[in-house]
Amino acid sequence: MTISTSRRGGRPVAWLAGGTAVGLVLVVALVSGNADAYAAMGLPNPGTVTKIGTYVLRFVADLAAALCAGALCYAAFFVPPKDSGALTADGWSAVRLGGWAAWVWFVAAALLVPFDGAESTGVPVTAVLSPEGLAVVVSVLSEPIAWLVSAVVALVVALCCHRVLRWRPAAGLAVVAVMGLLPPVVVGHGSAGLAHDVAMNSLIIHVVTAALWLGVLVCLVLHVRRGTGRPGIAIRRYRRFAFWCWLAVASSGVVAALTLVTPSQLLTTEYGRTTLAKVAVFALLGALATLARRKRGFVALVVAETVLMLVTVGVSAGMAQQVPPALLGADLNPLQVALGYRLPGPPDALNLLLSWRLDLLLGVGFLIAAAGYVLALQRLRARGERWPAHRTATWLAGCAVGVMATSSGVGAYAPASFSVHMVMHMALNMIAPLLLVLGAPVTLALRTLTEAEGPRELLVWVLDSRLARTLCHPIVATVVFVVSYYLLYFGGVFEPVMSEHWSRMALSLVVLVSGYLFYWVVVGADPSPGRLPHLGRLGLVFAVMPFHGVFAVILMSTNTVIASNYYRTLALGWQVDLLADQRLAGVISLVVGELALVAAQVVLLVQWQHHDQLGTFRTLPADLDDEETAAYRAMLTKLRRR
Repeated sequence: MTISTSRRGGRPVAWLAGGTAVGLVLVVALVSGNADAYAAMGLPNPGTVTKIGTYVLRFVADLAAALCAGALCYAAFFVPPKDSGALTADGWSAVRLGGWAAWVWFVAAALLVPFDGAESTGVPVTAVLSPEGLAVVVSVLSEPIAWLVSAVVALVVALCCHRVLRWRPAAGLAVVAVMGLLPPVVVGHGSAGLAHDVAMNSLIIHVVTAALWLGVLVCLVLHVRRGTGRPGIAIRRYRRFAFWCWLAVASSGVVAALTLVTPSQLLTTEYGRTTLAKVAVFALLGALATLARRKRGFVALVVAETVLMLVTVGVSAGMAQQVPPALLGADLNPLQVALGYRLPGPPDALNLLLSWRLDLLLGVGFLIAAAGYVLALQRLRARGERWPAHRTATWLAGCAVGVMATSSGVGAYAPASFSVHMVMHMALNMIAPLLLVLGAPVTLALRTLTEAEGPRELLVWVLDSRLARTLCHPIVATVVFVVSYYLLYFGGVFEPVMSEHWSRMALSLVVLVSGYLFYWVVVGADPSPGRLPHLGRLGLVFAVMPFHGVFAVILMSTNTVIASNYYRTLALGWQVDLLADQRLAGVISLVVGELALVAAQVVLLVQWQHHDQLGTFRTLPADLDDEETAAYRAMLTKLRRR
């Protein structure tokens, strides 16, 4: 596909610069017109320089971070590399753009440490520029720490971009850059108030997707303007990418807005009116993304789409100055402050069954995994190929267990009850991974994904990476699986982790991954790097059992309550014997964990038997008579069906 831009070679860059300027003007206008925000928060006005400077820097940091992450994503997945894996000239140009954006991101994020700290405390920035002032700000407030972490990530990406010449390191840097987007999100407005769990999860989806969309858009405009390489491939991939980005950004933005402002406040508050304006912009973006799927006028539509995205970044940065109405005048009890929602009563069977609260990250992730598996099956069957039914059943069962653990009453009560938390831990670490690895998702993905430079190539890269080989080493996977229990609950890690929603989400993800890696090494249907023989894998399972049993016995016998301060500050409305609840958690851990490990042994023994039988069939002599050959073939067919 050849696209000529010779008549309008300079217009895309001019439009991009104009969109950036408009976004910057919107930041200043929104911040200047919201002088009552500090009074609403009970803070003095820090002054115009601090106020405007903070959010201009935030606009620059957000824009640069989006360009950095999106450019690296574009280089890795939108521009086909050479056969050797090296980046083409267009891919290298995108990496170079990402590197320069990372330097700007680093400078802006570093300056936001004193500026955001001063703005958050209502003092001029000059009051915190001393080493003592910076130390106080960083030790007391979470926002400056978040910007400091973001600055460190940006610096690492900026330094590495100058050495990246292949697509695989570019993909790795894209993941690192996306991680750098998260710290300011998890400490922002979405981390406080009622339903802050929903707000934070939706904002994570919103920010990451919007950033990648904007960065990829800018790189695509510049690529088409140059007219080099094969922009047609990038355009085809962008058309699908833009639709899913718009869907994720729009839906997550609506969910986040409904948690920060009520429908009745959309017209009566400035935050609500700004939210409506942002919704209108995203509706227009959706229309442009739909039109961009057609071939005519693609360049003009994409340029207009980019300008609107730049304006949206300005609106979002300006909205950070405004206090969401949901945070003002809310009468919350300690449990609602900590969790973001109410609990109807003690965690009895009825409440655990009825108190559903969808987890927008992990819960939706399990649902997407189940849907993706079914779609892959349909693609496989459309080619006339068959897939074992038991693999489908185990995968869907594992996803169902994950949804139950994260989004049912178990997930709702897990932060408030140690015994329910242990149920969630066992489900995510012992039961769901055992079922998921038996579904052979990697094999299914490799058989159905056909685009060599897209998701399939990324999956192959992940499997062949040094990190995957290290984590999937049998000894490493087993040690991580066992030690994580002792380190988390007896190493003083559990209480600080439970104090924040984002750290609880990270804990659930780590628990799931560690369990998946262990069961993948032991009984996984997909081949894993450095897999042991069946006898060695059986020995690993036997070795894990006593360590897990000792952990459960310690929980049942100790007289020290784990995370006692955290649970007491929740001020639950029902009586809870923390020590008895902890001992119940030990019983749950012992029973569920040991049963899961025994189930893994049974699965492993069955796999071992089938392996030996199939090996025997392969070594049969070639001079068998017809009757014996037919009998063995019939038995082999039966085993394969099973």
